[in-house]
Amino acid sequence: MTRSDLVEELASRFSQLTHRDAEQAVKTILDALGDALVRGHRIEIRGFGSFSINHRPPRMGRNPRSGESVAIPSKRVPHFKPGKALREAVDQGTEAVLGQSDPAP
Repeated sequence: MTRSDLVEELASRFSQLTHRDAEQAVKTILDALGDALVRGHRIEIRGFGSFSINHRPPRMGRNPRSGESVAIPSKRVPHFKPGKALREAVDQGTEAVLGQSDPAP
């Protein structure tokens, strides 16, 4: 699902919202989530999941082309952990699509 798909879904579910209002609502929510993560805050949406920031320490990597060692600096990366309800819904949806109770190994 893309951002424009999300706007379309929101506009179709809530007939009182114009397409422009739905687009503004999606933009506002995504901007607020992004700003909170930039500030280092944790975001928790019950039943959906949580967004947080993970710290990756500096390490030595290798340039695949030349083979020489390269120092990779530390960085902060966004991390998403799905909530229990989302995990179960995805699992049930996967089972329905695959038509089986256990996914193939």
